[in-house]
Amino acid sequence: MDWSNERLSKRLTFSPERSEEIFAALSEIDAVKTAFRLTGKLAPRTLTRLTQSVIITSTGASNRIEGNRLSDADVEALYRKLHIRKFRTRDEQEVAGYLEMLERVFESHQDMRLSESLVLQLHRDMLRFSVKDERQRGAYKFGPNRVEAKDATGKVVGIVFDPTPPHLTPKEMQELVAWYQWADKEKFKHPLIRIGNFIFEFLAIHPFQDGNGRTSRLLTNLLLLHHGYDFAALVSHEKLIEARKADYYLALNRAQGSWKARKEDIFPWLSYFLSIVRAQADRAVLLIEEDRIDSLLSEKQLALWNWAQMRNEPAFSRKDAVEALEFPPRTVEAIIKKLVNLKCLERMGEGRGTRYRVVR
Repeated sequence: MDWSNERLSKRLTFSPERSEEIFAALSEIDAVKTAFRLTGKLAPRTLTRLTQSVIITSTGASNRIEGNRLSDADVEALYRKLHIRKFRTRDEQEVAGYLEMLERVFESHQDMRLSESLVLQLHRDMLRFSVKDERQRGAYKFGPNRVEAKDATGKVVGIVFDPTPPHLTPKEMQELVAWYQWADKEKFKHPLIRIGNFIFEFLAIHPFQDGNGRTSRLLTNLLLLHHGYDFAALVSHEKLIEARKADYYLALNRAQGSWKARKEDIFPWLSYFLSIVRAQADRAVLLIEEDRIDSLLSEKQLALWNWAQMRNEPAFSRKDAVEALEFPPRTVEAIIKKLVNLKCLERMGEGRGTRYRVVR
């Protein structure tokens, strides 16, 4: 098949103005990608801390986008007892599977080449603990599954899209994976455009009865890592999407409005997708600076600094730090003073009401 003349390829031709916007985003992202390679690896302790943090925050965010109610603190607690394999609620079952799969993607992405069987395996293993999904895990959908927008409580607030019917799903998934394999081999378009195009089509087909959004985000991590965007394992794109959830649904809705039409307009989605990756890249730049800060800190200083960054609440008091870390009050006071001097922490208020927050 001549994939260069098929609709998955043809819709990636843009006007000069849109091409310029896309090129600008790609240039900024690739500059960070290059900077990461030129500066070498971050310190091992920083890599470990960041990767574990991303596994937790990404899992929490990706599942909350779909209506899950677990906080990052809940997810972290579950992560630390994942080996127990006993999960009380549906929310815990869903989160446990995503935790395991994201960790596998980060550790073994070199050996996970994109194929239809891999997509099915990702979905199956992601839902391995979910009792309600026993019938559909690792299998294409058996009934209609319209795309619904949900609020923070899981309540449906609107219909986003009606995807591919079940009887056409296997054929369209085979074609999508074949297109991506061809595009990768032939280096058709920029890697990020290929990835964005693939993820859009995957979401439009919506191949599984449930779990499509979560599977798409696992695939995004995998494909970014395949193409050397190593900061994907250090900065959570799921968290960025959660923070801009309304924009996520809006971009999908706008692009899907012309899906399979004579002239498809994927630009709204591609623009959003690149803005998320660019935000990851921007935060990755800060990581390089942060790693230099880490090298200036002692073990206890680093422990407080890591704790401050992991908190759900942006501000904290000295008492909060003493109780959480069980360090002597004078030690905590000295560490906070150093972090303020390094401009890592910002002081707010005076006297007993003094609080501190991380400088972003």
